[in-house]
Amino acid sequence: MTPRNSATRIPVLSRVGAAGALGLGVLALAGCAASPADGGSTGGDGSAGGDTSATYADGTYTASGSYTAPSGQEEVEVELTLEGDTVTAVTVTPTATDRQAAGFQQQFADGISAEVVGKDIDSLDVSRVAGSSLTSGGFNAAVEAIKAEAVES
Repeated sequence: MTPRNSATRIPVLSRVGAAGALGLGVLALAGCAASPADGGSTGGDGSAGGDTSATYADGTYTASGSYTAPSGQEEVEVELTLEGDTVTAVTVTPTATDRQAAGFQQQFADGISAEVVGKDIDSLDVSRVAGSSLTSGGFNAAVEAIKAEAVES
């Protein structure tokens, strides 16, 4: 009998099915992308920050981003000020019509500044702020719209 090594364990992973194995591969790749070898930051799209980041025009930009909450489609309005590709101010205006969603949006609005002010816009990828996790989807969509508007050619 031959000793088991990592090469002989790979078929066990494939028993999960192609989708399961693919999912594990994607997670591993996503984990690798979050920490570039040069120690630089990464953008929200997984690209290395710094050298490959776009340049954005200074100014104040406003965009809305939508997301799906248990109550249905909700939207949040984001105003972001950029100076030298760095976020210097942010305001999130809750617009939810559902009472519970409005409460989560307000919690998010109250805590977002501490998460993003002082950071490069390409490094923003908010996932949860002050207990609100769904609002971040709308926020991230609004940031992408702002980046598209502010990008310098």
